[in-house]
Amino acid sequence: MEPTASLVWSQYGLCVLAIGIAGVKLTDYGDSIADKTGMGGSWVGLVLIATVTSLPELAAGITASTVAMVPDIAAGDVYGSCVYNLVLLAVLDLFSRRQPILARVQRQHVMSAGFGILLISISGLALLAAEAGLSTLAGHLSWGTPVIVLVYAMAIRTLHRFREEEIEAFAEQEPDRYAEKSLRWVATRYGVAASVVVAAGVALPYVSEDLALVMSWNQSFTGTLFTALSTSLPELVVTLAALRIGAVDMAAGNVLGSNMFNILVLAVDDLVYTQGSFYADIAPGHLVSAFTAVAMTGIVVTAIYFRPQQRVLGIGSWASLGLIALFALNTWLTFYLGNAEH
Repeated sequence: MEPTASLVWSQYGLCVLAIGIAGVKLTDYGDSIADKTGMGGSWVGLVLIATVTSLPELAAGITASTVAMVPDIAAGDVYGSCVYNLVLLAVLDLFSRRQPILARVQRQHVMSAGFGILLISISGLALLAAEAGLSTLAGHLSWGTPVIVLVYAMAIRTLHRFREEEIEAFAEQEPDRYAEKSLRWVATRYGVAASVVVAAGVALPYVSEDLALVMSWNQSFTGTLFTALSTSLPELVVTLAALRIGAVDMAAGNVLGSNMFNILVLAVDDLVYTQGSFYADIAPGHLVSAFTAVAMTGIVVTAIYFRPQQRVLGIGSWASLGLIALFALNTWLTFYLGNAEH
């Protein structure tokens, strides 16, 4: 019996709601654990929060690449999340009346952006190589996977030295919301919230597959637009929390750092996908989102250096409008190419 459109959309809404609510709690609990254990002002504390915000992508990617066997949804989730994270900076800028967001971000974030461009480009080259039949290194594993892991490790090591003070400042500004509760109480609820996020992440590939079926859409489109939207909610929570207390550098760092981790998730997807070459089995149309993410990151880098002060038509800076325009173009091209492949 084929699922109905109303049932599938309801299931998708339930997943979004679960990730949205549990993601908010997960971020608060993670921050509380970092503070209670003394990790709040350390690199470990930031890694804990970064892992939390990327948990939906990781859970959805592993499920899509193993049990559900829908690699297009896994790839679409990763690349789509990168695009969503970057357009989030533009949306926040529209509501920042004081000064454009990217005009207030420190230039040291160019390093994170640069590593993000490098990682996304490596994954794009691996996809192009797969189209030419040169994807695998050993067995089903792509040559791009060990390169991505190595570059990510280098990026974390490099950024560690430059962001310690920023992390400590954020930890001091953001109070422990559960200061009166014990570490065990917080840790238990952290585990429950994480379980909810993982469960929703596991369900998403199946829901996205059904969504593509009932709407006659391509899986790469549903993965890029809908799966990525839901799995990007925790990043939205952390970014809004950072912006609320005026920590614009942490908001930018969260977006750019999450994009780096997203490409690492792509390497994990390739590692666990054993039905053949992961990159050979996904649609080349994902290159559109990869190129868009690179172009959007380029806009962010340029804006951080030039610090735009003027708002075009009183709406937002040229950088923000450029990010929104690229996001819209990516959505249209992904839908158009998906239908052409379909």
